[in-house]
Amino acid sequence: MIKFGTGGWRAVIGDEFIKSNIQILARAMVEKMKNEGKDKDGIVMGYDRRFLSKEAMQWAGVVFAAEGITAYLVNSSAPTPLVMYYVKEHKLPYGLMITASHNPAVYNGIKVFTEGGRDADEHQTADIERYIRMFESADSDKSGEFGNDSKVIREMDYAEAVKKGLIKEIYPLNDYIDYVLEAVDVKAIRDARLRVAIDPMYGVSETSLMTILHTARCEVFPIHNTHDTLFGSNLPAPTKATLRPLQNHVVDKGCDIGIATDGDADRIGVVDDTGRFLHPNDILVLLYYYMVKYKHEEGPVVRNLATTHMLDKVAATFGQKCYEVPVGFKWISAKMTETNAVIGGESSGGLTVRGHISGKDGIYAAALLVEMIAKTGRKLSEIMKDIEEECGSIFMEERDYRFPAARKPELVKTLYEDKKLPELPFEIDHVSYMDGSKVYFKNGGWVIARFSGTEPLLRIFCEMPDEEDARKVCKIYEEWLDL
Repeated sequence: MIKFGTGGWRAVIGDEFIKSNIQILARAMVEKMKNEGKDKDGIVMGYDRRFLSKEAMQWAGVVFAAEGITAYLVNSSAPTPLVMYYVKEHKLPYGLMITASHNPAVYNGIKVFTEGGRDADEHQTADIERYIRMFESADSDKSGEFGNDSKVIREMDYAEAVKKGLIKEIYPLNDYIDYVLEAVDVKAIRDARLRVAIDPMYGVSETSLMTILHTARCEVFPIHNTHDTLFGSNLPAPTKATLRPLQNHVVDKGCDIGIATDGDADRIGVVDDTGRFLHPNDILVLLYYYMVKYKHEEGPVVRNLATTHMLDKVAATFGQKCYEVPVGFKWISAKMTETNAVIGGESSGGLTVRGHISGKDGIYAAALLVEMIAKTGRKLSEIMKDIEEECGSIFMEERDYRFPAARKPELVKTLYEDKKLPELPFEIDHVSYMDGSKVYFKNGGWVIARFSGTEPLLRIFCEMPDEEDARKVCKIYEEWLDL
């Protein structure tokens, strides 16, 4: 069964991520577009460097072509933000990106974007799933058709579809790069003569990052920039564990900053000038602080409920508000639009800013961080110290737990249905079940236990004024839930 999580549909290659399921999803989108009267507008699709990504895009494309819907296919591996940008700029109703983002290499998947370049929200994905159910029982025959007369999945020969103009191969990367360059102060970056280390993590950001940074006359020192569908046998997620080579590279080359992106380049990881890994929470705090204090932007900030409350502290310092939403970038972009927020993001490394696309963009975030160093004339480590002196400090502990599938109902019942809590050594202010089970302590700390929407994991995040207390609370949950 094809089911959407917080980051689209993701599945193991060869298990559920197979040609027939990809074409079922495409045919469901066809039916949805026709019923909405949006089939004449066409759809754009892109793909990342994962195994079968290009083929999956083409398998989907020929289904749209067979139904008379023009499919604009990006003709080389590309960042997810590029597809979102294309949907927005060309006023298309939908876009698809073949990617499993930061998941392990055995996964692939499909992200759906809607008008304006937004992540499909839960109403849209529920509607897509409703259409999917119509075609999931269809069986293939040798003619390339599935199902009965009313629920047929046809595919057109790829070359014929191109010849008829129903598949158009496009290369919008230059337009996207120009869009990013226009949004930052290239002259200030040129004048600063910065040294930048980059780690695309064998993903799709290399061309974009290299072009942007070289245009701004930075010296660039790349690692892990070849095409490897196994991502060097590592997880293509920019975390403290995966970015140790980048930390060493920054120190060895004397760089001002190290920048990494995940497999499809919508998330970012950063190493500062001292070689220290900056948590995505720190990146959000830095950029919000920079945009309000140095760029004189005014407005609130939006974060999900598993992201640092340091944003609340910085917002309060400038007389602004921080809004909390459930996990899933669709919630962040919607709240940003509603509140005209300056920036919004999540602790997993995804963020966007006002006026940019309404989805995560690691490439634009990287360009903005480089601009920040150039325009302030200060190192990242120095700016972080400024923030801590003005707003105080706070510490987060994060832990992920895998568990047998048979245990999930029991854990769900304990946390969500019975709403039980362990014995905690701090006074509780209140508890929220907006997305998971989140306990807010009267000392300003908090802890949340929630299931991942993209992987079979239980995640526990705790943030406290004292680092040891954060570890202690996570340990209490670990023992209580027998993880």
